[in-house]
Amino acid sequence: MTPFCSDIDITLRDGRTVHLRAIRSADEEELLQAFERLDPDARYMRFMRVVREANVDRLRSFLALFPESGTALVATVPASDGIDIVGVASLIIGNDPTSGEFAVTIAAEYGGAGLGHTLMSELIAAARARGLMAMEGYVLRINTPMLRLAERLGFTTSPDPEDPSVVICRLRLDSPATRSPSPRPAPGTG
Repeated sequence: MTPFCSDIDITLRDGRTVHLRAIRSADEEELLQAFERLDPDARYMRFMRVVREANVDRLRSFLALFPESGTALVATVPASDGIDIVGVASLIIGNDPTSGEFAVTIAAEYGGAGLGHTLMSELIAAARARGLMAMEGYVLRINTPMLRLAERLGFTTSPDPEDPSVVICRLRLDSPATRSPSPRPAPGTG
């Protein structure tokens, strides 16, 4: 587990509890199942193109990045087969060691309950803990929930000069004004 992620239960605005922890390579099968549960619109918003089926090789390459090249978190809930992943957030440090690129995916039934805010707040904390100066993400212009969330968290937005359907969301991490509140642990857990 990365030292940048709390392993805690979080109470969402609607009263449901999810478990938040660092992603693990052992999550591969659960991540594939989570992908299958995403509706086509959610897949399009996350991957910015039509994706009909998961690419296992890409998933394995993604999982191999952590924790050395960034931070990735999953939000899980109990399920009959163990757990279901209902949210995934990642921060990948690329060629510029002072900046990371974020991505978030939330299961439709958990949208609007504060899970995206919680995951993004954890990513921001992880980025600061790693000493990053900035984080950014590429968001489809039609993905208004994510754009509103980014704005609430202090991100600035600008059009992607290479693709008018995309907005670049950037957050400077060296400014105290961009600090966001920490997620709340579930009662009795922390």
